[in-house]
Amino acid sequence: MQPLFIAGPCVIENMELLETVAEKLVSINKRLSTEIIFKASFDKANRTSIRSFRGPGLEKGLTMLNDIKTKYGLRILTDIHESWQAQPVGEVVDVIQIPAFLCRQTDLLTSAAKTGKIINIKKAQFLSGKDMRYPVEKALDSGATEVWLTERGNSFGYNNLVVDFRNIPDMKEIVPTVVMDCTHSVQRPGAANGTTGGDRQFIPAMAKAAKAFGANGYFFEVHPNPDKGLSDGPNMLQLDKLENLITELL
Repeated sequence: MQPLFIAGPCVIENMELLETVAEKLVSINKRLSTEIIFKASFDKANRTSIRSFRGPGLEKGLTMLNDIKTKYGLRILTDIHESWQAQPVGEVVDVIQIPAFLCRQTDLLTSAAKTGKIINIKKAQFLSGKDMRYPVEKALDSGATEVWLTERGNSFGYNNLVVDFRNIPDMKEIVPTVVMDCTHSVQRPGAANGTTGGDRQFIPAMAKAAKAFGANGYFFEVHPNPDKGLSDGPNMLQLDKLENLITELL
């Protein structure tokens, strides 16, 4: 069975960026017979600094994502930060993502589950893989029919993340689909003078190590020029490197 791929910019910066990335994903899908899911956030509500760019907001952001879905025929994933966002988001996207810091928020999980959409729950930086049985239970008991789990590293101190790849097989005992977030796992949180730093050169190694541990999904934040990205630039993959990496993972 072919692995799952999720890719797109960290945040919706403008329509031109979304279309540039969408066009690339469509071309990769045609060449590799993949079905990459397009991802982008309408609001980065957890930026380090209040001065950082957050995105266009819910209403405009959903309109833009729906335009991408309609024009390019791509499935869409985006994240929610508050329970009231689940219903309008569920009317547009195919997958609702629960951020790692919020993965134990019961109201957020139950609201997302009630939309009937696939729920992708990112494992918190302070939890083990085995601990994720409880967020999954909340979603399933609230009506979700399909739940994915995503590994994104753990914090064991300041300004860094460490990936324990044993979390992948542990989480596969809970749900069939376990995704490796290959870009957020190379972050250095808050380590760039008011923004999050990162080491994008390790993204391919993260993906290949996750494959060795049994991951069957891969999450990449991508940008044509990551150094100019308005959020998470240091840990985004260059868009033109995505196809070769996916090819290596197939």
